Parts: sequence; C-alpha cells; structure tokens
Amino acid sequence: MSRPPFPPFDAESAAKKVQAAEDGWNTRDPEKVAGAYSVDSVWRNRDTHVVGREEIVKFLTQKWERELDYALRKEMWAFTDNRIAVRFQYESHNAEGQWFRSYGNELWEFDSEGYMARREASINDRPIEESERRIFGKRPESEHGKTFDIY
Repeated sequence: MSRPPFPPFDAESAAKKVQAAEDGWNTRDPEKVAGAYSVDSVWRNRDTHVVGREEIVKFLTQKWERELDYALRKEMWAFTDNRIAVRFQYESHNAEGQWFRSYGNELWEFDSEGYMARREASINDRPIEESERRIFGKRPESEHGKTFDIY
C-alpha cells in the first residue's frame, strides 16, 4: 500500500497532502488518521512523544475524548523534497463547555511511499467564547487552499 501524492513534492502535490491531512483529522477517527502515518512514525506533539501507529491511535483517542467538537484548518507554509511545513488552528471545547482556539505549526517528513514518518507540532491554546468561534466542521471544498485569519 502507499499514500499518494509521493515525494518529491511540488506546490500542487504538497497542497493536496495538506488538504488530505486536514480532511482526515476532521473525521476525528483515530484509526483513519493513524493510517496516514508510517508504522514506525515518530511524533512530538506539544510535550508528548509518540512512536508508532498503535500509540498514535491511543493518543488521538484520548485527545478527542478531551477536545470535543474539534474542527481544524491547515495551511501549507513551505515544502521541499519530502518535507512540508504547515500552520494550523483548531477549535474545540472541554467537558465543562469552555471553548478554545489552538494555534500551531507542524513539520512533516514523508517516506517514499507517501506516509508521514515524522511529525513535530508546537501548539498554543487560547480560551474563547462560543460566540467567537469561526471554524465549524469540515472546510467546504470552495475554501480549499485559502488562507485563514490568525487572530
């Protein structure tokens, strides 16, 4: 099996990879999301280190048990041969109903079969009022590739 598009990336194939990642994460399905990563993928997510698909599934299951009604937007920042840098933001709320907008950057490295072998994510959270929300579910296809406001 493989996960096209494959490196080396050009602007079009890198943008497709970013949109596919956004769409996958918006399913909030840990098994589906983990399938985009190599079997031995290595992550740094905030202060947590995760290795392998099994740990990715466990990590994402716990994440989406805490971060309710999660909705994400990713934007390609840069790309080269087998690497892509993205910025992102997502919104979610906790069990008490407090909403957050989380901002971050990710560095991705892909293997030759198109699986993400390395993911490093730096993320900051900002409490928001529900009335401040601007991300609702999956991005409409008409908005694919568009930039988003950072504030």
